[in-house]
Amino acid sequence: MTTILIVEDDRLLNEGLKFMLEKENFNIIQAYSYQQAASKIQDQTLGLVLLDINLPDGSGLALCQEIRRMSSIPVIFLTANDTEQDMVTGFGLGADDYIAKPFSMVVLLQRVKAVLRRTGTDGSSELFQYKTITINSAKMKVYKYGQEIKLTTNEYRLLAILTENRGQVLTRRLMLEKLWDIEGNFVDENTLSVNIRRLRAKIEDDPKDCQYIKTVFGIGYTWGD
Repeated sequence: MTTILIVEDDRLLNEGLKFMLEKENFNIIQAYSYQQAASKIQDQTLGLVLLDINLPDGSGLALCQEIRRMSSIPVIFLTANDTEQDMVTGFGLGADDYIAKPFSMVVLLQRVKAVLRRTGTDGSSELFQYKTITINSAKMKVYKYGQEIKLTTNEYRLLAILTENRGQVLTRRLMLEKLWDIEGNFVDENTLSVNIRRLRAKIEDDPKDCQYIKTVFGIGYTWGD
């Protein structure tokens, strides 16, 4: 189920969007300000953001820029500002679409589905995001601060195992079993350690103070907090 964050300070409109999108089997998270949205973007796994430009405590344009700094989550602007320059500015900051108010709910729904199909986040391949890391499983691509990270096949498989089992401690033995090569080639303890070290070097801000791949001493590894 694709999760959509609605960032809109007009509570009536926010609730209306939530009602319509939930009827289409989307999971909805709501925010009414810049600060609320910024915290939810950090903490949630999102497939798309519906973002009002004019927020009571900041600009949606600035928030879009912040989102793009961290990830490639699709963003659709909702705004009463429908001038050509406003649209150029929005697209220049990384928006995927731009819908001027007032708008038809039916048209917005179709635009949402179109963006999700185009970006590969239509529920069958939802983006996974944690802090500054975004994984697009459909395209097997990984991004940090919105920039693609090049991973080897084993590094990607290792990252997928960790994120798919987030919240659990994975023993080294279990990880070795999951990393068993598809052609039957055994992945040994040393290979696991090398791949963990290389993956940390690529995704951690400081490999000596890991925020993503954490060691559980004497047992194995876990993803995040």
